[in-house]
Amino acid sequence: MKAETEKEKVSKETILEQLNWRYATKSYDKTRKISDENLTVLENALILAPSSFGIQPYKFIVVTNQELKEKLRPAAWGQPQITDSSHLIIFAYKKTLTDADIEHYVDRIAKVRGVSRETLADYENVMKGSAQKAVEGGYIETWNSRQVYIALGFLLETAALLGIDATPMEGFDVAQFNEILGLEDYSAVALAAVGYRDAENDWLASLPKVRFPKDELIVRI
Repeated sequence: MKAETEKEKVSKETILEQLNWRYATKSYDKTRKISDENLTVLENALILAPSSFGIQPYKFIVVTNQELKEKLRPAAWGQPQITDSSHLIIFAYKKTLTDADIEHYVDRIAKVRGVSRETLADYENVMKGSAQKAVEGGYIETWNSRQVYIALGFLLETAALLGIDATPMEGFDVAQFNEILGLEDYSAVALAAVGYRDAENDWLASLPKVRFPKDELIVRI
């Protein structure tokens, strides 16, 4: 425990400095690419994001192929971030949850934690019951898609701490994206372009960040 408390952490100043530095980049430098090392960190941040029960009902599609990005751009109203950023990350949620999905996750828990599946039976039944209720109640897609946005938040902050620009996006035709990507059991719900800003050609780069005062948004009780 002592070692954990003494473990070096990112400073408060660095966190706030980088969060103030980031913005939804509009213009990317086409010539700059994210290193494989930093891309791996971003991908791991997505994997480490929390989800309800830890089920992770989603996939993250990291698009590196320029031809594919060019094909996707018209389905995102022609927004240049799609093609000009280093990578495009597509957040897709699973359209349903089945007993098989829960069993697959329980298998993973047993393997990673070195415990028998029998000891997880009660937890498995709770998850199956919750999933069934969501499916029958017609809100399973809402539930699963909300988990994706937690991962999006993890990506945005991790990118900022690495000095990497990111643009969260919902402006795209979901049906067209799903068709182009061949998504059937999953559906795209959000995008994130990541890379490095072209500050000289981005009208938003030099403008101050606009947020309401803390006393309008934060309530301590």
